[in-house]
Amino acid sequence: MAGVFDIDLESEDVSDAEVREHYACRILKNGCYEYDLSTSPETEEVELTSASVNRNSERVGPECFELLTVLGKGGYGKVFQVRKVQGSQTGKIFAMKVLKKAKIVRNAKDTAHTRAEREILETIRHPFIVDLWYAFQTGGKLYLILECLSGEALGVWLWGCGCEGAFYLGEITLALGHLHSNGIIYRDLKPENIMLSHEGHIKLTDFGLCKESIHDGAVTHTFCGTIEYMAPEILTRSGHNRAVDWWSLGALMYDMMTGSPPFTADNRKKTIDKILKCKLSLPPYLTPDARDMIKKLLKKNPSQRLGSGKADCSDIQKHPFFRHIVWDDLLNKRTEPPYRPPLQSDEDVSQFDSRFTRQTPVDSPDDVTLSGSADHAFAGFTYVAPSVLESLKEGFSLEPRARPIRRHNSSPRTPVSPPKFSLTDPFKNSMDKDEETPVQKPPLPLENCATQPIRTPGRNKKQKCHRSGK
Repeated sequence: MAGVFDIDLESEDVSDAEVREHYACRILKNGCYEYDLSTSPETEEVELTSASVNRNSERVGPECFELLTVLGKGGYGKVFQVRKVQGSQTGKIFAMKVLKKAKIVRNAKDTAHTRAEREILETIRHPFIVDLWYAFQTGGKLYLILECLSGEALGVWLWGCGCEGAFYLGEITLALGHLHSNGIIYRDLKPENIMLSHEGHIKLTDFGLCKESIHDGAVTHTFCGTIEYMAPEILTRSGHNRAVDWWSLGALMYDMMTGSPPFTADNRKKTIDKILKCKLSLPPYLTPDARDMIKKLLKKNPSQRLGSGKADCSDIQKHPFFRHIVWDDLLNKRTEPPYRPPLQSDEDVSQFDSRFTRQTPVDSPDDVTLSGSADHAFAGFTYVAPSVLESLKEGFSLEPRARPIRRHNSSPRTPVSPPKFSLTDPFKNSMDKDEETPVQKPPLPLENCATQPIRTPGRNKKQKCHRSGK
């Protein structure tokens, strides 16, 4: 089999003599080599990626999914419960998040957040974070196919949860700690964004307000989140880091145990004033350990806040409130959840708001065409989860192709494999580098989720906002 490839003869790494020795080839007039692959001492390895799988197997698109139920709506699109009807995993139930490109590209921040969520969902694998299975796009829409979580949002029923709170707060702490270890701050922790799986474990959802590359010493200034759970340093725009997530954990803990966030008022301005100026008031029925942890998480000065040090979530895990938690068992789901959602089947949507579920599921026609420059912002959106690729390996083959010899490695990005978890280093996965060398992920053309995340409404209407300020 003959092939032609270009080569940089000025490269320090590749010489003309080496190429001649390595392959039976001759130089063409245009400076390229013609060679015979059959004489190569090496066998070419074909990387199994979404592009290569889709070329010879299935091409995932809207037609591969049957709409079953509307689960939620937002300013940028809808979430449906769907069933896969073509290709691998036929019959499996998913959640399909549909975003309208035309609304997202109006604002550069919205586009950036959409790109960020897409990348985070691909790269992060954790037992308590929602899984992304597929991503694809049409001319006017973006599609995310996610793990379907049929259990209700955590805050729908969990009031006055007592010792059960340690289980849920522990799982949330592990999820946030894993994000922080990857340089990601969440910034929108609240009951509505914490769903229960059918087994009763928590899953963080909605990564539209996440910020990447926030390692030790780094800060960001975006004004975003839900007011009742926002840390003071976000409200004052003085610069914030991962400590904001631990403030939100304290506000969530207070909410879970009393039925409302710690600082609330009739309007947004009064709520902000309370967060910045008012002293924390704790009801007497809370246990001493719960009171102490809430106080330490809700320190207005972020440098004094529990979890703000270099140890991050490890300091929170050591608090007496979690004295009965075996962290390795919790991380690996060996601890029995205190509650399992009463689901009759995989298609059961009884835990979702009937305002949405009783609507006829319709994915409106895709009749919007973006300009070339606008649509370029969403290049590279397609994704197939590593576990799906693994399931397709058997019987999968490609004809070997000529591979150019390059001076630098420019191979396609390798899909991330699910990490193995351990107690000794529970927040590091196989892709992590040493702490002294932060992971520098190449920018994807698309990261993800808009500033008004799609979600099912919780028991209280929270004051959502998002603005940028430097």
